[in-house]
Amino acid sequence: MADTTSKVREHYSATSLTDRIKGALATVAPESEMLTVAQLAPLDQFHIRGILATADLAAATGLESSTRALDIGCGIGGPARYLAATFGCKVTGVDLSPNFIDAATYLTARCSLSDRVKFQIGDALHLPFEDGAFDSVFLQHVAMNIEARTALYAEVRRILTPGGRFATYDLVLRDGDVVYPVPWARDASTSFLLSEGDTRGAIEQAGFKAVFWRDDTQTALEWFKAAMAGSPPSGLNLGVVMGQDFQIMTGNLARNLRENRLGVLSAVLTRW
Repeated sequence: MADTTSKVREHYSATSLTDRIKGALATVAPESEMLTVAQLAPLDQFHIRGILATADLAAATGLESSTRALDIGCGIGGPARYLAATFGCKVTGVDLSPNFIDAATYLTARCSLSDRVKFQIGDALHLPFEDGAFDSVFLQHVAMNIEARTALYAEVRRILTPGGRFATYDLVLRDGDVVYPVPWARDASTSFLLSEGDTRGAIEQAGFKAVFWRDDTQTALEWFKAAMAGSPPSGLNLGVVMGQDFQIMTGNLARNLRENRLGVLSAVLTRW
């Protein structure tokens, strides 16, 4: 397990990340100018449909200004900043990658959201929080990198208050072998996908009851079709974070969806 965690951390290592982001942002606004969540959206949402998916999941979760929210596998902080800016709540983000946490902290300061959003290095299987510390937990395109899925969902339940909401947006196995590399893994050694049925079974076994459970595969396919019909992205895009071969990875992801090798799942669940 430790070896797998190291491999996942290496995949998201992103050396000199904050400097690369600063260079890309120089074309958007001077260093002294405040940025908005919308401006950063092409750069900081590491999942299919980007900020649109974050907005849909957040709306279904029922956040309020008093909500204590946790984003597990927060990346460089895009969803956490969206939640804080939109709902006025306080958000904590955790991620394995120190470089991601550094970049997330920098970008949050640029958005003047540091009073509501904090980040720290953390392992999803051993979260550094007390029992019942949060009212909502978000997990977007993260579970695919975690082999001990039952332990993951049990840890999510532990840090949620009774009646708290668990919002997940994930990829699930369908038919056939997955084509690699994909955005979360260069090969199968760090990819731990489950079928939709096994995903639901693991979540419910951990102590959750579904508020809604939705297959978003067709919506994802339509989004990819529209994105690929346009010009290749320039300026702010996920390639700044993940490297030059990110376009190959996303192309393979789209292919896996088209060929029914993978599906997309959205769900909000209550901790009982």
